[in-house]
Amino acid sequence: MDKSWINLNDRRLQQYKDGVTAFIKFAHENNPQKEKIRCPCRYCANVFFQTYSVVENHLLINGMQTSYIEWTCHGETAQAFSDADLGRRDVNDLNNTNEQVDEIQEILEDIHRGTFMNSTPNNSPDEEGNNFIDKDERNIFDKLLKDVQRDLYHGLNLSMFSDLVKLLHIKVLNRWTNKSFNMILEFIKSILPKGETLPSSYYESRKILSDLGLGCEKIHACKNDCALFWKHYEDKEECPECMESRWKVNDGKGKKIPHKILRYFPITSRLQRLFMSRKTAHEMRWHKENQFVDENLLRHPVDSKVWKDFDISFPWFAEDSRNVRLALASDGFNPFGNMSTSYSMWPVILIPYNLPPWNCMSSEFMFMTLLIPGPVAPGKEIDVYLKPLIEELNDLWVNGIKTYDSVSKNTFQMHAALLWTINDFPAYGILSGHKVHGYKACPICDNETTSQYLRNKICYMGHRRFLPKEHKWRKSRKFNGKHEVRVRPQILSGDEILSEMESLKDLKFGKHPSCKKRKRNLHESTWTKKSVFFELPYWRSLTLRHNLDVMHIEKNICDNILGTLLNIEGKTKDTEKARLDLQDMGIRHELHLQKQGEKFLKPPASYTLTPKEIEGFLNFVRSIKFPDGYAANISRSVHIRNGKLMGLKSHDCHVLLQRILPLGLRGYLNKDVHNAISDLSRFFRILCAKTLRLDVLEKLEDMIVNTICQFEMIFPPAFFDIMVHLAVHLPREARLAGPVQYRWMYPIERNLSVHKGNVRNKARPEGSIAEAYIVNEALTFCSRYLRGMKSKNNQDEEYNDDVHLHENQLSIFSRRIHLFGQPHFTTLSWSEYNLVRWYVLNNCEELKPYLSEHENELRKEDSFIQDVATKQKDQFPLWFEQRMKSLNLHKSLEGNEDLYSLAMGPDIRVNVYSGCIVNGVKFLVNQRDIRRVTQNSGVSVQGSHKDESIDFYGVLTDVIDLSYIDGNHIVLFKCKWFDLEHKKPIVIDDDFTSINMSKTWYDNDPYVLAGQVTQVFYVQDTKLRGDWHVVQKVQHRHLFDPTLLNYLNENQLTTDQLTENITYQEDEQNDINFQDDFGEIGLLHREDVEPQILESVQNVHLQPTQTTDFICDEDEEEEYDATLAEYFSEDDVDVHINIDIDKD
Repeated sequence: MDKSWINLNDRRLQQYKDGVTAFIKFAHENNPQKEKIRCPCRYCANVFFQTYSVVENHLLINGMQTSYIEWTCHGETAQAFSDADLGRRDVNDLNNTNEQVDEIQEILEDIHRGTFMNSTPNNSPDEEGNNFIDKDERNIFDKLLKDVQRDLYHGLNLSMFSDLVKLLHIKVLNRWTNKSFNMILEFIKSILPKGETLPSSYYESRKILSDLGLGCEKIHACKNDCALFWKHYEDKEECPECMESRWKVNDGKGKKIPHKILRYFPITSRLQRLFMSRKTAHEMRWHKENQFVDENLLRHPVDSKVWKDFDISFPWFAEDSRNVRLALASDGFNPFGNMSTSYSMWPVILIPYNLPPWNCMSSEFMFMTLLIPGPVAPGKEIDVYLKPLIEELNDLWVNGIKTYDSVSKNTFQMHAALLWTINDFPAYGILSGHKVHGYKACPICDNETTSQYLRNKICYMGHRRFLPKEHKWRKSRKFNGKHEVRVRPQILSGDEILSEMESLKDLKFGKHPSCKKRKRNLHESTWTKKSVFFELPYWRSLTLRHNLDVMHIEKNICDNILGTLLNIEGKTKDTEKARLDLQDMGIRHELHLQKQGEKFLKPPASYTLTPKEIEGFLNFVRSIKFPDGYAANISRSVHIRNGKLMGLKSHDCHVLLQRILPLGLRGYLNKDVHNAISDLSRFFRILCAKTLRLDVLEKLEDMIVNTICQFEMIFPPAFFDIMVHLAVHLPREARLAGPVQYRWMYPIERNLSVHKGNVRNKARPEGSIAEAYIVNEALTFCSRYLRGMKSKNNQDEEYNDDVHLHENQLSIFSRRIHLFGQPHFTTLSWSEYNLVRWYVLNNCEELKPYLSEHENELRKEDSFIQDVATKQKDQFPLWFEQRMKSLNLHKSLEGNEDLYSLAMGPDIRVNVYSGCIVNGVKFLVNQRDIRRVTQNSGVSVQGSHKDESIDFYGVLTDVIDLSYIDGNHIVLFKCKWFDLEHKKPIVIDDDFTSINMSKTWYDNDPYVLAGQVTQVFYVQDTKLRGDWHVVQKVQHRHLFDPTLLNYLNENQLTTDQLTENITYQEDEQNDINFQDDFGEIGLLHREDVEPQILESVQNVHLQPTQTTDFICDEDEEEEYDATLAEYFSEDDVDVHINIDIDKD
């Protein structure tokens, strides 16, 4: 067919019109059943489907794409290509080409529909040639279309754009430098034929991808953070507040260089893209369309009181499930790591909560909206930088934005609202405007914060006021020498907070040296500013506006406990000053310093550990081996010679506090101290569960108050810094806002570490991060459409062992289990074979009717039969085999291929492996596990012993792959089971289950199906010692509440899409029973340990309580840095997880 007319510029020529007529005829002949076909005109670009008449008009008016020579979208087949072309292709090449076309086609369709919402297929352009599309947008799309349609090289119908996206994705995943990427490109271009179209550098690659990005606005800022040169200040040369020059360099010889640049990434277009893309639009409705109604359960922010109250207050917003609820997170970090350079930049991140749990807090859905420049932290001036974002959020709330929805195929008015902020405690103060240090440091208790000045330190005690009025501890003088009659503090509403901030509404921002520090009255001393968030119309009505960060609270409490118990210099709270504090308060006389001549004796407290006990505890910590992916290798932090645990990350403290401390200390501390620490551990373990229960949270509020009160009777006042006090408020926030994994800093810190790693140009760290973010954003969008390669959103299937049932397939054959290690070929003995065969048959769900039928036959044959189970074990395999043979001979539908395969039994020759991955969990045999720093051989399975259901515990010894006919396979675990019956080999003590690993049982029944097993790990029992170990059950990070997974199954997500959150959590809350009527604490000192001799005691006097009428503001940056140094380490962003490596 003659196609030369396609290149004619004059579309009035009869030759061109005849060509269009011939094309329409050709398309109609090859698509006789279709009323619409893809329109190949220059504007529709085979993206939109049109009627034949509309396609004809478009071609006559706009012309056909000149690159569309092979009409594959309209019925032209591969046979129509040239022989030379066919000579270079095989079937796989054609399949790959079609797959690439499909990927790119989906991207183009979504971008076109999302960008040109006012331009429907029937009017862009219309039949009369009118075009309603913005020319700039059209030029961008035309450029993108041109890049997409370029072949990798002439004659090979593979998209250069698709291959480039995949290559860039490999660069990002493997953290290639720009230089290495340029070298790879140069090498690839050298081996491709002449005429290849690959770009020659990363810079050119980035330009090609830039049209998929959503851009960044640069806004100049005053060097003193007074104002932004934005909107009506955009043309100013000097700051309107401090009159400092806008420019760092302005010598008239070259380009002006501003002092500071705020990078602003508008959130509106990024939220629109979530609805525009067919890959994410459906998930943005999850919160409403997949609700599981149980008023007592909290599994997602949608279940929270804040969310529900918001729906009641603003029903128009709740009516459309596509309206977006957001969280804002921010924190500072040093882009240069731990170098001596002091630098702090602050990204501001928005997170949409409409998404399901497995995507809600993943990095691809964390949108950096602001990048606040360094080198100094913004402090309270962060409000200046937040202004553009607040204005955009206000516009999204009031007016909304027209958005294309790829699910409904139409547009809607999208609105958005900010629910709360996520931050560490210093950032809490910066964002909220509340002072987070000093006498009134608690933002929840506010002016009713209970604080007391000690020697050079303020402590926050007085938690008895949170107890019930009739509680006997209120009358005890052992806490602070006084009775407690106060009630718990009243929490301020939004209107009450605004009333307190009234005097701050005209506060001017800025760090200019000439600015005088403001004097404030005592009654307004808790606030430093009126937060910019109150400009949002709904902000004052929210029940919870800023979240306390569980991550840093856990870390600080864990550091306090470890520092005090191990007596680490600079970390312990039991100093000589702390003993003098007790003396000043007139409490715990047995712990006061005792003068003995020129020296002083420091009596050992009940929590004091001897050097030998410290060494024993550290050896215990060093011996712990966690399962793969559970936690870091904490043993690396153990320094026995110095008696310290050093370099602990936040996640290390998370695991230590919730799991390890109660286990390791049970053999060294007295019952009162250990119970208090165990209760605190249990509190955080329950609080951090993935699924919360309101009834349990109510008990948890009482539990933490009792626990902190126990601590007040045991530990010195200096122990109780503000972070310990904040734990009292955590259950309330969980009741209001839901599970902590949506509100803590772990995912935020990991996201910040990614940005930190993108700093390649140390001279321009903000520019490096912004440039990398825009490119990665475009790659993330494209990766959702990629198939057949590993990317951030399409992981390979190594850990994906989901059940895949084909028609008539048995469930026992359907699970894909990934075996690894060198297989060892062996032959089973007949006794082993019979045991294996019976176990498989007896544990196949579909065989239950046959087992019942066979049992009934046995009872009919012998009505007095005693041991029917033994008889059935011996006879059922042969009976079932004969039954299936008979059904197969008569071609009965009942006997399908899988049943026949199972009945014939496995091959007696098997492959034995050293490990496998099942249920997304790695298992290793014990022999291989011993040589590694991780522990993956511990197993548990529920079974029956003497007609009683119990948990069996053991270790994995072999992974056996059974082969059946027709290519079916079943994986069995051969295990060594620890004896739980003879002479008390199991001890259940409080929350601890200890087993004696020296004896085994069920040696003649070692097999279980791989899918039946749950993983456990064992740690030494420091109380019972010897061969006694405590069982620890593993809750894996990628497993979710089954009630949430209906959506998962419907949308065929893989297990790997659920594994980004690396923080250990319990699966769900268990009910708690705690004693709220404790007796008195026993001995406060140890009589079996000699007191410590002090050569001298520093004479530090108490500072009198402040009574001045005015307070002078301190420098906010200095205040922040001091708090940051105490509560947060820059290393916390690097959370390391154990990998399966040899010790040596």
